[in-house]
Amino acid sequence: MEENVNEPGVRFEVDGAVGIVTLDRPRALNALTHDMVRAIAANLDEWEHDADVLRVLIEGAGDRAFCAGGDVVELRRDALAGGSAALDFWRDEYTLNARIARYPKPVVSIMDGLALGGGVGLAGHSSHRVVTERASVGMPETTIGFVPDVGGTWLLSRLPGEVGTWLALTSTAVGPADAITAGLADWFVPQRRIPELRAALATAGPDETIASVSAIPPRTALDKDREWIDSAFAYDDVAEIVDALRAADRTEPLEALLQRSPTSLVLTLESLRRSKRLPDVESALQQEYRVAARVLRTPDFAEGIRAQLVDKDRAPQWDPPTIGAVDRAQVESFFEPLPEGDLELPPPPAAF
Repeated sequence: MEENVNEPGVRFEVDGAVGIVTLDRPRALNALTHDMVRAIAANLDEWEHDADVLRVLIEGAGDRAFCAGGDVVELRRDALAGGSAALDFWRDEYTLNARIARYPKPVVSIMDGLALGGGVGLAGHSSHRVVTERASVGMPETTIGFVPDVGGTWLLSRLPGEVGTWLALTSTAVGPADAITAGLADWFVPQRRIPELRAALATAGPDETIASVSAIPPRTALDKDREWIDSAFAYDDVAEIVDALRAADRTEPLEALLQRSPTSLVLTLESLRRSKRLPDVESALQQEYRVAARVLRTPDFAEGIRAQLVDKDRAPQWDPPTIGAVDRAQVESFFEPLPEGDLELPPPPAAF
C-alpha cells in the first residue's frame, strides 16, 4: 500500500489498483475546506494518468459522517467581512463536482453516516454510490438561508416525480432505503462489510465487488408517500405548495417550509425548475454559482448559519420574513450572468 503526502483534513493512498480518498475531519463531521477540495482535485488529476490506478474510492473517517457539507461557518465569517473566500471555494468545489461526474475511471463513494450538502456533491456524482444503515442523505441548504448547490439541483430535479422538490425545499435527509428509492444512491452495503469492500476494490472492479457484499436495504417509507409528495410539490409557486400541504393536512412538511428562509425557498424552487431544462451538469453548476454568489450577499445567508451553527438558537430572523414578501424581480436577477465573471468549466466530453 502506497500512502501519499497528505493535506490537512484529507488522506490519500493507493492500495493495489484503487486510489483512496479519506476525508479526515471526524470531529467536524468531515466538512470540506478549500484546502481539502484542492487536494482531492490534484490527486484525481494524478490518478487519471496513472495506469496502475484503475478506480477511486471516496470515504469518510470516523463513524458519524461521510461528509456533512462545506465549512459554512468560515464562509459566513468571510462574507460578513466582505471577502471573496466563499466564491473562491465554490469555484473550486463546483469544478471538482463536475470532475467527478466526468471522471474516466469508476469512482466509488461510501456514504456511511451523514452525507449532506457538499457530501452529496462528492458522492452524488460518483459512478457507484454506496450507502450503509447509518447513512443520512440530504441537501439542508434552505435551513441556513442558502440554496442547493454542488450540482444538487441537477441531481434533485431528475429524481422521480417531485421527490427532489420535496427534499430540497424541506431540507429532509433520508435513510439508506429511501436514498436508493429516490435515486441518490445505488447500493446498500452493511457497515460491517465495508472493510471487506474496501479491501476487495484493490484487486477487483466495483460492479462485481459491490454486488458480492451488498444486501437488501431496510424497508423504504418513500413509496407510500409518493402520491402526496407528487401532488403537493408539483406547483411552480412556493405559496401554492404551502396551500396544498395545508389542504392535505401534511403538518410535518408544512411546518418545515414555514421555518425555512422564504427567499431560499423561492430561489430553490426556481433553480430546480430551470435545472430540469438544462442539458448537462456543467450548466447546472454554472447556474448554481450565479445564484450562490448573490445569495452570499443576502442577509439570510449569514443569519441562517448564525441560528443553526454559531449561536444555535434555531430562531433565525429571515428578511423578508414571508414567502409573499419575496421580490420576484430580484429572484429573476439572481440567474443572470455575473458582472465579475461566471464559473469556468470545460465543456462536457463529446462521448457524453
